[in-house]
Amino acid sequence: MAGVAHSGNSCVHVFPILSPCCENAGVRQPPDMSEDLRRQSRLNSLGPYTFTACLLLSACARLPDVEHLKTPPNSPTTPSVVTGKGALSSKDASSVVPARRGSKVDAKILAGLEEAATGRPLIAGNKVTLLFDGPKTITAMMAAMAAAKDTINLETYLFDQDPLGMKFSDMLIAKQQEGVQVSIIYDCVGTMGTPEAFFIRMQKAGIRMLPYHPLSPLHKLRRWRLNNRDHRKILVVDGKVAFAGGVNITAAYARGSMFRSRERNPTSAGWRDTHLQIEGPAVAALQWIFLDNWASQKESVLPDRDYYPTLPPAGDKVLRVLRSEPGSNHEVYKAYALAFQGATKSIHLTAAYFVPDRQIMKALLDAARRGVDVKIILPNVTDSGLISRASHSFYKRMLKAGIKVYELKTNVLHAKTAVIDGSWSTVGSTNMDTRSFLHNKEVNVVVLGDDFGREMESAFQDDLKDSNEILLEQWKHRPFGQKFKDSMTRLLSYWL
Repeated sequence: MAGVAHSGNSCVHVFPILSPCCENAGVRQPPDMSEDLRRQSRLNSLGPYTFTACLLLSACARLPDVEHLKTPPNSPTTPSVVTGKGALSSKDASSVVPARRGSKVDAKILAGLEEAATGRPLIAGNKVTLLFDGPKTITAMMAAMAAAKDTINLETYLFDQDPLGMKFSDMLIAKQQEGVQVSIIYDCVGTMGTPEAFFIRMQKAGIRMLPYHPLSPLHKLRRWRLNNRDHRKILVVDGKVAFAGGVNITAAYARGSMFRSRERNPTSAGWRDTHLQIEGPAVAALQWIFLDNWASQKESVLPDRDYYPTLPPAGDKVLRVLRSEPGSNHEVYKAYALAFQGATKSIHLTAAYFVPDRQIMKALLDAARRGVDVKIILPNVTDSGLISRASHSFYKRMLKAGIKVYELKTNVLHAKTAVIDGSWSTVGSTNMDTRSFLHNKEVNVVVLGDDFGREMESAFQDDLKDSNEILLEQWKHRPFGQKFKDSMTRLLSYWL
């Protein structure tokens, strides 16, 4: 039966202690809740024994040592570069890697180090479009889906039954009825507040549905990993156009934020986020990530379609597609560590959730102490109290080292982006915390080049205009109670 992966016990409700979600429980989370608050409230509702077991099991995992990444013995002199026609020669590859203007560091050496660390080649010949906030991203995604002729593959963390979610699902059902094969992977913790009937409706229309890691341990006794979530946001249409970034399918994205907006009413603003639209050979990499994830769940087999069409060059952007998942090579983590370690001019980071581990924190502090301009934009408006307090515990140390910290004033910040030395940029689903780096399935796209870097820098500077700078002297004089709560919350940072 089509969508067999969703039949029976989908995001499963076998025992009451494990089934607070969906229609049987009658629980709906407010649509604008942050992902962190959803995560905490849902995990708490699983019961003390289940939750404690998850924490104890997850505590066995550790992130890799990244100190050796600075000079790995097997780093190529020239990084590998592929196109729609295959791998380029070393000479041609060397010519397409964008130079870092004004930088003392050879861009080819850094790209080679990153390849050695992540195992992923550079992909040339792409068109990359920056999409800011929900309305522009959702509009572009729906336009691509409306033009679909063969396949639509969607992987998402949140998929709510609200006006935006219904509009999205209605289009997917319509395309399925036109003969386009639609396949969806959705996370069972992320969609815990969504009625099961919402997904069954799409399944009955012929859409292939795969719930990622159902909540009941009876679903897969030996492979049950409640703490491992699919946090990716990927859409691939006809194998020719792809989207990736931070935007979910929920009412928070029906409205734009204050970013570059003439409307100055924060009460009607949506979340601030960043997404990418990609055309060209790199689409195949995102398609592979989706299909590999589907196959890894060992549920149903997808229909035989043209998932990998010929992809001619669509632009001049050189990029690297990175994925992370539990027990993997920790590609995104290593790429961030290398980029921070290799920065010579600037690190401009926008982080929705910022609870860095020891090594990432050290890389940022070291960069600031050697004269790199390190600026970090973090949220001020947030429903994520625990993450916010844990983040605050790092402020004093960062400010004393010369890192400049800002908080976005009026919108919930959900973007996960960085631009380093104006020429290494990344957009994705990965938060700057242990959960994303170690426990979740994530995807980030690294784009090389000054032209794209300028677009990213422009967006960063515009966000700075809507942010307040945190000053060391003021921060040091906060009430003792706030400092104590921040320090105590930080003890939970491994699990947040």
